[in-house]
Amino acid sequence: MEAGGSTTYWAPGDRILWRYRENAGPRFHIARPVTVVRDDEELLAVWMAPGTQCVKPVLADGTPLHAEPLESRYTKPRTVQLDRWFGTGVLKLARPGEPWSVWLFWDPGWRFKNWYVNLEEPLVRWAGGVDSEDHFLDICVYPDRSWGWRDEDEFVQAQRDGLMDARLADRVRQAGRSAVEVIRTWGAPFSDGWQHWRPDPSWPVPQLPEDWDRIPAYAAS
Repeated sequence: MEAGGSTTYWAPGDRILWRYRENAGPRFHIARPVTVVRDDEELLAVWMAPGTQCVKPVLADGTPLHAEPLESRYTKPRTVQLDRWFGTGVLKLARPGEPWSVWLFWDPGWRFKNWYVNLEEPLVRWAGGVDSEDHFLDICVYPDRSWGWRDEDEFVQAQRDGLMDARLADRVRQAGRSAVEVIRTWGAPFSDGWQHWRPDPSWPVPQLPEDWDRIPAYAAS
């Protein structure tokens, strides 16, 4: 966390929140308790374990977002609900100030599936974790080093619905091009062997705190 202009790093095994604000709004609509794997001036790495209780956005009537047609997905009223991450766990990697994080996914049996570049606001640290805002556009990177854009339709629709202005959209596209250059040159973290990492079996699944949506000091000031 930030303290007196310097950064105090979390220790491996610490439990924090990884959150996203709603787009073009003040509230948090995604909150995921995670365990710190590594935290220093170069990288924050966290583990989201299978079975983790999370907060996710849904339509006001409970309809999952992906079940709503894209044309109305971002304009209908929303709420949040509790859910559990029932898939295999996710390792999330973020470098300070970078406008994306890289997530690693595995199939059952620890068969590595892919990296996922989530374009987003650079993470903001606070005492209880890190916050960001998702930018819709993503990139999938596969074990053979091939890659492809993801959710381009959502990126376009978000602009149509006023969740992202042209200036921000241009910034996101530039961030995406920068990420693609890292992929093409096979830079960090893709070249760092994280696909072979495994969590400490003694780590418990972090609990979702009741005040998961609390406003941190950086936003209250």
